[in-house]
Amino acid sequence: MDLGGTGVWSPAFRFGDPAEAVDAAAELDGLGYTAVWVPDIGGDLFGPLAALLGATRRLVVATGILNIWMHEAPEVAARHAELTAAHGPRLLLGLGVSHAPLIDADSPGRYRRPVEVMISYLDQLDAAPTPVARDHRVLAALGPRMLGLSRERAGGAHPYLVTPEHTARAREALGPGPLLAPEQAVVLEGDAATARQVARAHLAIYLTLPNYLNNLRRLGFADDDFAAGGSDRLADAIVAWGDEEAVRRRVQEHRDAGADHVCVQVLSTASQPFPRDDWRRLASALVGRE
Repeated sequence: MDLGGTGVWSPAFRFGDPAEAVDAAAELDGLGYTAVWVPDIGGDLFGPLAALLGATRRLVVATGILNIWMHEAPEVAARHAELTAAHGPRLLLGLGVSHAPLIDADSPGRYRRPVEVMISYLDQLDAAPTPVARDHRVLAALGPRMLGLSRERAGGAHPYLVTPEHTARAREALGPGPLLAPEQAVVLEGDAATARQVARAHLAIYLTLPNYLNNLRRLGFADDDFAAGGSDRLADAIVAWGDEEAVRRRVQEHRDAGADHVCVQVLSTASQPFPRDDWRRLASALVGRE
């Protein structure tokens, strides 16, 4: 799966109104975006994926990410094979180990040895009657071990909540071949105070999760940056804000650092599940500029 261009990452494609989700995906397909990325917190994941694939013709539908603690690998392989047979090679499985506070909430102590759990999961995908092809899966990778596994056992990596500096480090770890598809949060807002308020609301849950904090520390951020909802420096580094040109520059920084595909997550100041006007505005700046 040769994925380039610009994608859209949005929880609305999974948790928003299903009819609008498929209509919006079809529009994004027509606008020239190359992928939609869909998050996962358990439950029926493949129903929404099937609907999105059925509503589009060219767009890659990617999980960002499929939580491997919440879906059995044999079933995932079977559903992937079914949807690929029906819609062609357009379903990309982004796989992730999630976070201890989330997985241990109902089963204390379950979250152990996540890299080894991921290796076992990949083994099961490979052993399925119809295996998931290596280039049809990428890993949510932040640190060196998971990036190494992305290089060795998957088609590449889908880092989330990262900066262009992390993209450069990830490309170095992956080497020149594997897909590198970072997520980039954006706010189309020119007022710094308003944009940073939206950014801090976005960061709130992530600043409680050790995996993200550890990665941000590797990038040079410290405890002061995590206090009071996040420093201006952190908010500006993680969330690109301003006009379409400001967003384009940040996306280009990821490309210059080695990204093959960048998926933008629009954070709307109006709390719109489907910020379609913003997606349209950004298409003129991002699509066809790779």
